[in-house]
Amino acid sequence: MSAASHTSGTLTGVTTAAGEEAWRLLQGLLMNGEMQSRMRAACEAIGGPPSIVKTLFSLAPDEPVAMRDLAERFACDASYITELVDGLEEQGLATRQPHPTDRRVRTVVLTEKGALAREAVQEVMWRVPEVFSALTAAEQRQLRDLVRKLVDADQSADANHAAAG
Repeated sequence: MSAASHTSGTLTGVTTAAGEEAWRLLQGLLMNGEMQSRMRAACEAIGGPPSIVKTLFSLAPDEPVAMRDLAERFACDASYITELVDGLEEQGLATRQPHPTDRRVRTVVLTEKGALAREAVQEVMWRVPEVFSALTAAEQRQLRDLVRKLVDADQSADANHAAAG
């Protein structure tokens, strides 16, 4: 088995052929499996495109987010965020508001309708796929624990990268 050195952000380690295969399999499951029909159902639930669904996942009720922070999170141009927020406002899902301490900064805040749309999207996207029945209860717990470890490492790397930058 070959192993390659891997560095990403502040994480340093070894990526094995098994790790590479696991990543490809996860991507295939998410991109080609049930995720496609889930995304269509989520879009239908709110009457909007996938970009709006993705944006709803990045907003939380009563938690304003600076538009520049959304642009950074999505790694895109500010003009694209303006277009997304225009779409959210047109559907009554969010509003722009001045930042509470810096009036030069515009934030995005979910409306009540937007919070309900976010819940509807989460309900569709977070429903456990039928393929999970191929795993025993113990295997599902093991999968959860392994994925949680990856998520925690990713969040830690992001936090360390932001502190260094």
